[in-house]
Amino acid sequence: MFAVHLVSFYFSKLQEDPTKKVDRFLYAMRLHDDQLKDISARFQAEMKKGLSSESNAAAAVKMLPTQVRSTPEGTEKGQFLALDLGGSKFKVLQVKVREGMGIRKGGVEMEEKIYPIPKEVLSGRGAELFDHVSESLKDFLHEKNISLEKKHPLAFTFSFACEQSKLDQGLLLNWSKNYRVRGLQGKDVVQTLREAIDRTGGMNVEVLAMVNDTVATMMTCGFDDQYCDVGLIIGTGTNACYMEGLRNVDLVEGDEGRMCINTEWGGFGDDGALNDYITEFDRDVDAASNNPGKQIFEKMISGMYLGELVRLVVLKMAKRGKLFDGRVSDALRTTGKITTAHVAAMEQYKTGLKNTREILTELDLDPSPDDCVAVQHVSTIVSFRSSNLVAAGLAAILSRIKQNRNLRTLRITVGVDGTLYKTHPQYPKRLHKVVRRLLPECHVRFVLSDSGSSKGAALVTAVAQRLASLRRQVDETLCPFNLSQEQLQLVKARMRAGLEAGLKTKGPSAIKMLPSFVYRTPDGTEHGKYLALDLGGTNFRAMMVNFKKQNARLYHKIYTIPLEIMQGTGEELFDHIAQCVSDFLDYMGMKNAHLPAGFTFSFPCEQTAIDTGTLVSWTKGYKATDCEGHDVVSMLREAIKRRNEFDLDIAAVVNDTVGTMMSCAYEDPQCEIGLIAGTGTNVCYMEDLKNIEKTKETIGKPEKEEGTLERDEDKQDDRTKGEKKEGDADLSKMCINTEWGGLGDDGSLDDIITPYDIEVNQNSINPGKQRFEKLTSGMYLGEIVRQVLLDLTRGGLLFRGHVTETLKTPGIFETKYLSQIESDRLALLQVRSILQQLGLDSTCDDSIIVKEVCGAVSRRAAQLCGAGMAAVVDKIRENRGLDHLNITVGVDGALYKLHPHFSRVLKETARVMAPQCNVTFLPSEEGSGKGAALISAGARQRHD
Repeated sequence: MFAVHLVSFYFSKLQEDPTKKVDRFLYAMRLHDDQLKDISARFQAEMKKGLSSESNAAAAVKMLPTQVRSTPEGTEKGQFLALDLGGSKFKVLQVKVREGMGIRKGGVEMEEKIYPIPKEVLSGRGAELFDHVSESLKDFLHEKNISLEKKHPLAFTFSFACEQSKLDQGLLLNWSKNYRVRGLQGKDVVQTLREAIDRTGGMNVEVLAMVNDTVATMMTCGFDDQYCDVGLIIGTGTNACYMEGLRNVDLVEGDEGRMCINTEWGGFGDDGALNDYITEFDRDVDAASNNPGKQIFEKMISGMYLGELVRLVVLKMAKRGKLFDGRVSDALRTTGKITTAHVAAMEQYKTGLKNTREILTELDLDPSPDDCVAVQHVSTIVSFRSSNLVAAGLAAILSRIKQNRNLRTLRITVGVDGTLYKTHPQYPKRLHKVVRRLLPECHVRFVLSDSGSSKGAALVTAVAQRLASLRRQVDETLCPFNLSQEQLQLVKARMRAGLEAGLKTKGPSAIKMLPSFVYRTPDGTEHGKYLALDLGGTNFRAMMVNFKKQNARLYHKIYTIPLEIMQGTGEELFDHIAQCVSDFLDYMGMKNAHLPAGFTFSFPCEQTAIDTGTLVSWTKGYKATDCEGHDVVSMLREAIKRRNEFDLDIAAVVNDTVGTMMSCAYEDPQCEIGLIAGTGTNVCYMEDLKNIEKTKETIGKPEKEEGTLERDEDKQDDRTKGEKKEGDADLSKMCINTEWGGLGDDGSLDDIITPYDIEVNQNSINPGKQRFEKLTSGMYLGEIVRQVLLDLTRGGLLFRGHVTETLKTPGIFETKYLSQIESDRLALLQVRSILQQLGLDSTCDDSIIVKEVCGAVSRRAAQLCGAGMAAVVDKIRENRGLDHLNITVGVDGALYKLHPHFSRVLKETARVMAPQCNVTFLPSEEGSGKGAALISAGARQRHD
């Protein structure tokens, strides 16, 4: 009976929805539409108080007039001095606005001092007022130990009606707030301030702009959208501004036109207006803050507090036994241990529960699945309330605008900024939905500010100056990647010299120029079934190719090569390959067939025959032991023999570059060059046998299909004229695997090598080797980019100078990200999304720089390959004594195929640098495996 009750209890617990207990516990935070409309009405009432001269002093929502009636040229964040002149006193501030933060105190570091303005100055001459302002500024610099010699950008917040034609000019229209200063109306107050600073002397200050601090986001978005009349910050802090009819602004004289009002809505509730909506958790957060009783609305909304609200809820639920079986860890008791970033992570669409478990585990908790669901739901309710409260406040502002304009429907755009809005996965959608539900008669568009939140338009131009400096520094950093035509011509010449040296038997050469013993390209007579085995990267590919009537049918399967196999012993590597081949033969039902096979082995090999290849050196991250200096075909045969399950006739070992050329030549008879631009890079081409000294010493003359090769110098076949006779065996050439990635191993590229290339080389598994490949191939481009980004960040030019562990992690910036980031179809916000996936929290300007870095690195890679290709095609043209050469290059590799600009830049560079050659690039559809099968077919047909 006990067991029955136990089972019943167990199933009842299983059926209990963990979100229900959270809903009951946080009932007060789950606001319905009637409550939101009530809050919105209360906020509208507070706005009226703030706008009224009679009640403004006592209003919790200050509704500060900005005197801004126009839009600046741009927006950014940074560090600047600020003067805030707009009442009986004025402020001098040193403001440091942190990247991606809000404009409230949580997101801005400020030092300020308030200076009174004597009454006699308020009714005196304009020069006296601004002399007083300038002297107070100098006093502030002295008091705060701010350098008087260093140039400081200054933003001038001037809260009076001015006609502004540009950011650093403002013609005073009229005074208000008891100002009766003579001689300034109609004059440029910014120029008046500059003249006063010059008279005071002893300061190096540049007045860059005049604007109010609350309107930067609205103005930024207003550049692109004429309907943008509202600015909204939802980040570490929160605030809103909007365009109000001047007739409704008591504190400013005049009633024509509009003025942007800075609501300072974070103070909503400071007078008790929200007491019936404040929960015990809100009171706890407020009591522990630096400013108890202040910014009540902000503490219910902004990113500075959401994580802490979640922590307090989870802590209380745990103490009451509703979570973690009542267990409470020290970490959970610690303020700040749950951040708003955690809240966002917990609410990710697909990974939210997994993230929740990880976060709770980091807090030394052992959550059950139900605990994770419950805590995720807590985050949802807390962040949902935040977006609901923002929606209620925004609805009040939009309703007021609609009423002011006496419209039945309102079309309006809201410019938005702030990390909470940008990084929380559900926040924007929730906010938009609730606003539209509360105000169905308003057509509201939300536009994310490109430039982030800032402390007014003064900061916009102050940081524009900083960005100009940053631009110069970034340009200087990337300058070495921008190769001139002269440098590219030198690379071409060095590549040509390396090709020639590699063909000789004596003397060192960084370019190996390895004979492949492939004497001809396909002629369409190939037939039968062949296996193709392809090893050249992190995958191994097995293929069966059936050639029939100039068509080829392919079947393939891809197998992963684990890192421990790549860098283990040679026997383990080839045993793994044999196992993959066995699986493929089982898959194809051909275990008992004795098929000829071509082995695509994409590493430098010295060959003395078509079916032998001695590994010269590993590349592309491989370093399996006991392989270099050994015949890889023999090693594969031995592995197959050890397995004793099947037999293969390995007819040819082929480099992937050669395989690519052969595969494309099956489609285009003019294809006599192969190019790989992927994880690694390489080129092969058909070289005249008379130029290959290595073959003369090692094997003498190759066999012809019927007898021996006749090399009659006097008989110049049609192929040397760019044509090929049908049925002509043409054995006067051999395909040379250049292994051009070694160019520069002798120091010949040192003059174009950057410090970032040096760092990548030193940290590679083969320092000093494959220098050209390390400048051009997919295995290294992402790492070069990471090194540049790391340097720029350390210099304070990126990511706010914050060097993350992610950025310090080698290999984290894969080359695929270059292709994604450089896509013309990708907006900057999507670039930021990619960077955020990498743990790099970027602004839009960061994203621009990252895109430029990617572009500089990939463009250089493409140009270098283009210069190298120009050397190859010019050599072929000169070999054949032609004034003009038409030739096709078979290409494979993800960098060429997937990067949005690489192929175009490569082609253009080759065209410009080899003007006497018409080069067609033909992407390989089946990769090098089909080429290996074709070579095997040719080898077997010659022996049949």
